[in-house]
Amino acid sequence: MILDQFKLDGKTAIVTGAGRGIGQAYAIGLAEAGADIAVVDVIDMAETVAKIEALGRKAIAIKADLSKGEELSGAIVEETVAKLGRLDILVNNAGIIRREPFTEHSAKNWNDVISINLSTPFFLSQAAARQMVKQGQGGKIINIASMLSFQGGILVPGYAAAKGGIKSLTMLMANELSKDGICVNAIAPGYIATDNTAPIRANPERNKAIVDRIPAGRWGTPDDLKGVCVFLASPASDYVTGFTYACDGGWLAR
Repeated sequence: MILDQFKLDGKTAIVTGAGRGIGQAYAIGLAEAGADIAVVDVIDMAETVAKIEALGRKAIAIKADLSKGEELSGAIVEETVAKLGRLDILVNNAGIIRREPFTEHSAKNWNDVISINLSTPFFLSQAAARQMVKQGQGGKIINIASMLSFQGGILVPGYAAAKGGIKSLTMLMANELSKDGICVNAIAPGYIATDNTAPIRANPERNKAIVDRIPAGRWGTPDDLKGVCVFLASPASDYVTGFTYACDGGWLAR
């Protein structure tokens, strides 16, 4: 039955930046589909772990400063396998944004954003792919892109560069890892109502301009992203790789 293809029973996932918001939604969505989850973040993850365990799934919290992704990626994968038995799914969700005009964007802001948003997914995907190849049963890697993987935006040069890079890196990874049964895709969220976007939503003028541009007529919610994440993590998408999926209420179509 087709619905069985969306089940993740017996699978284990790593989700970065899952302490709250969108990352938490990805982790809970995968757990609702049957996966055990290693939650990675620099903030407290007790709430996310509790919600996963309430679903009857296993969850572990790995506290890590992902700006040091090159140093920590192997250890994150090793701890996940040691405590949960295997690794089948990686969701590279963790990210930051720094806003400054292009001519004033500091080297620190540029380096910080590129490090967490592009370099860390690269290094963590390397470590995850090696483990998946070792297991010999394929796997799923899901990168988190952005509308700025397709558009330039303003005031966020480091973020735009990193998210454009994620889209291209996703295609390269798909090309190289398909032979090992590893599918690599990306999700590009639109305007999602989270703590990070609260200041924008609190500005009536800016909020109206955004909602008026979205064909769906509303901000997205973290729960709106669960479905595409589960699809890309599941056997239902075994012939899907190298693509970036916009989940944006129609923003890019406008």
